[in-house]
Amino acid sequence: MTDATTRPPRTAHRVATAGVVLGSAALLALLILPVGVLLLRGGAQGVRALGGDGELRSALALTALTATAATLVTVALGTPLAYLLARGRMPASTLVSALLDLPLLIPHPVAGIALLLAFGRASPAGDALARLGLAITGSPLGIALAMLFVAAPLYVSAAREAFARVDARYEAVARTLGDSPWRATWRVTRPLAGRGLIAAAVVMWARAVSEFGAIVILTYNPKVASVLSYDRFTSFGLDAALPVAAVLVLLALVPLLVLRSLRAGVALGEPAR
Repeated sequence: MTDATTRPPRTAHRVATAGVVLGSAALLALLILPVGVLLLRGGAQGVRALGGDGELRSALALTALTATAATLVTVALGTPLAYLLARGRMPASTLVSALLDLPLLIPHPVAGIALLLAFGRASPAGDALARLGLAITGSPLGIALAMLFVAAPLYVSAAREAFARVDARYEAVARTLGDSPWRATWRVTRPLAGRGLIAAAVVMWARAVSEFGAIVILTYNPKVASVLSYDRFTSFGLDAALPVAAVLVLLALVPLLVLRSLRAGVALGEPAR
């Protein structure tokens, strides 16, 4: 084969490679540049604000508390559902899966409006809860509900995949030894899927912490960190919102590092727990 016949393919390959590299670099710049500028402008100020800004500390504590509560409730209720979906034991599983994914596709302010209609003071459910002393609008309970609504589908979907990766034959062996189906799941499948379940919970918690649209409709006060950032931006301008926004970005690094450590453990061949 002559140089004349090999040069065009090599040239085309180089052009394609250069295009891929440039496109990848452009995408990374679009994703990294705004966050980098935000941290440079407000990161140090945001860290300093943690010491003297009581409203920011309260908002962060409320954000972490409600996100954790929403995640724990979803783990308790959603893990069995994820297992049934993974093993094909849920009636009308296609419809159930579609309904579970629906909150991911609804614009978040619309999700807040839907929650307000379903659980607001004027609704039958909201009135019944109010009689029990459980107010949804304008309460931490409402914040946790909004977080659960928008983030729970992420947990159930990821947990389902974690269960699906575990060979069902392990459960069959446990049942031959006398375990009931649920006991076999608890003793065998859950530990093997444990790392995936933890990662799913971390993803949900991170998504709950970042929620704004549904919360601002359902519960403007007390303020979580995302609503506080918006409130300061609209009331006092960009400079006032920067410290809160930067702290939220720094907070997002925590679950990101946890997820990376979990994936690194899998890559190193550590046994799942």
